[in-house]
Amino acid sequence: MSINLLDFDAKGLTGFCAEIGEKPFRARQLLRWIHQAGEADFDAMSDLAKGLREKLSAAAVIEPPKVISDHTASDGTRKWLLSVGAGNGIETVYIPETSRGTLCVSSQVGCALACAFCSTGRQGFNRNLTVAEIIGQLWWANKALAETFKSEAGRERPVTNIVMMGMGEPLTNFENVVTALDLMLDDNAYGLSRRRVTVSTSGIVPAMDRLRERCPVALAVSLHAPNDTLRDQLVPINRKYPIRELLAACERYLQSAPRDFITFEYVMLDGVNDSVAQARELVQLVRDIPCKFNLIPFNPFPDSGFRRSSANAVSRFRDVLMEAGLVTTVRKTRGDDIAAACGQLAGKVLDKTRRIHRSIAEAAG
Repeated sequence: MSINLLDFDAKGLTGFCAEIGEKPFRARQLLRWIHQAGEADFDAMSDLAKGLREKLSAAAVIEPPKVISDHTASDGTRKWLLSVGAGNGIETVYIPETSRGTLCVSSQVGCALACAFCSTGRQGFNRNLTVAEIIGQLWWANKALAETFKSEAGRERPVTNIVMMGMGEPLTNFENVVTALDLMLDDNAYGLSRRRVTVSTSGIVPAMDRLRERCPVALAVSLHAPNDTLRDQLVPINRKYPIRELLAACERYLQSAPRDFITFEYVMLDGVNDSVAQARELVQLVRDIPCKFNLIPFNPFPDSGFRRSSANAVSRFRDVLMEAGLVTTVRKTRGDDIAAACGQLAGKVLDKTRRIHRSIAEAAG
């Protein structure tokens, strides 16, 4: 079986080159060809010796996930459904803006955390993505967008920012996600700043500490509630890592973070977590944490059981936070007409957790 070179960061590629009798500088050349040039044909890598190209063709491939569908929303947001085998598909979303292009990357086939308001979690969980399947989303997006997008002045490539906010909980696929992050940051690959790469987590506290030590990038935390009682219902992982432990981990993370604040994500659910009283409770909760809030209008999906908070409710909630000195933005909903908005990504997941059946059994006693 051929080795997929998209699975390797610089260290891994150096090791591979050593195994086939090549010097370390060949790994740097390969990184540039694969990730900067987006080249998958070894014969096109013109500064590699013919003998090396033959070795590579015999032993390796450059193979990102295959595209099942490609949709563009009315606002320019683009969503790809990518095949990861065995009937499973993941979704990747590109969000164009005037001064940047943000790619929302998936880390798992489905998600096991079962957050109540998230379509991805409703699908169940199949498996972690490989490094090639994670970084392959960025590889593919740059290549696909280059064909239809002329880079703006001052922008070298369409994708300038990465958010690990697609399908899955990134920190439960730690090693593969971190290897992909290393490639995103590597100057011989994508050369992104740590400030332009964001990992979003529901609060896997031990893995937050590991990320701080291993590869500190910008951090976003899915908070969604001002107290444990409500968060236990909305974000079940809170029962294992309650808010007090989560906030302590945020404080530790800030010691190494590329930004001097944590972003807290807060989906606005009508009549559930959007009252003025809850906003005031939230202010007290985070008073010792340098942070910013990103309020996210709930994006409906069938049988969710939730409604989007009204514009007035969101404004009142935002005003309480801002009056307390907390920088607060309301996320503009992008791509909802192609189900590409936050919380809507579902892909194609053959659930191995049988979580739906287990939940029904538990509810029945």
